Amino acid sequence: MRSPLLDRSGAVAAETPDETVAAHYGEPYAEQRALAAGRAVVDRSDREVIRITGADRLKWLNDLSSQKLDTLAPGVPAQTLFLDPQGRVEHHLTLVDDGTSVWGHVEPGASAALIAYLEKMRFMLRIEVTDETSAYAVVTVAPPRPAGSADEPATVSVPEGAIAIGGDLLVPRERLADLPEELGLRPAGLWAYEALRVEAHLPRAGFETDHKAIPHEVGWIGAAVHLAKGCYRGQETVARVHNLGHPPRRLVFLHLDGSVDILPPHGAPVTLGAGTTGEGDVEDGARPGQIGFVGTSARHHELGPIALAVVKRTVPVDAVLLAGGVTASQEVIVPPDAGRNVTIDPALRRRIR
Repeated sequence: MRSPLLDRSGAVAAETPDETVAAHYGEPYAEQRALAAGRAVVDRSDREVIRITGADRLKWLNDLSSQKLDTLAPGVPAQTLFLDPQGRVEHHLTLVDDGTSVWGHVEPGASAALIAYLEKMRFMLRIEVTDETSAYAVVTVAPPRPAGSADEPATVSVPEGAIAIGGDLLVPRERLADLPEELGLRPAGLWAYEALRVEAHLPRAGFETDHKAIPHEVGWIGAAVHLAKGCYRGQETVARVHNLGHPPRRLVFLHLDGSVDILPPHGAPVTLGAGTTGEGDVEDGARPGQIGFVGTSARHHELGPIALAVVKRTVPVDAVLLAGGVTASQEVIVPPDAGRNVTIDPALRRRIR
């Protein structure tokens, strides 16, 4: 549903699948700086909210998903994945337990499929799953933090009637229009959030993942996948990659050529730059010479044009790339030797360092 904050002066709608919220309110870089400093609120009300109640909720979610949730304490935010039998990512859920219910949010358009799956797996357990999207909206009041960051999380002021999930708030929808004034924060568009998310190396389901993505490829091990918990659907693939091999692809951070006045769109092909040799085999559905795809690109207020991309694991870490035709240098996020009981060419390891 269309956000009332789009009616504000200067508001420009974001692109699909986020077209019901604002990309910016006329000052994209100022909005980024305000969010980075904790002085802004981002309308992410296109995300969908689910609620799970019942005495068995945490053990049940623990058995179905990738994160250890059976001992999750109230108020502690968590992430988990729902995988298919081959270990490919189907849903990414950001959640918190409030002592009586689990609240979570997923990508736009994803709640119906997730709820349908959860209903199938409910059996005779004391569980109820409801879609709360019409009642609650997601907003973000703290900048995205890198996975495993040692920095202290931002202190979030939680207004009455809202539910905090880390730096996100679930607020009653009827309060969304006046929420910036209620919180004493300036509104920032989704462009601000996405630029800081890319800077923090955080993948987004449906952007840095596709129909064959597995958790190791995008750095969700630890953040959303617990490696020492019981069985769940898709766990065999996670364990096999972790203990015996490497994921076929890896997430990279790209510094894009700032002299080019375009940003490569989501899905744009990534190829090797001129004069670079390496992996150029064509995958199913890929263009000749394609070694990956662009997930998200953004203009950062300090770093300039940046992007996240997924490339073949064997692409040299020092290779110059072309992202949608734009020259890009890469920083390693997921190393080529991801996986525990494996070794890597010492020369390649030196280049990573």
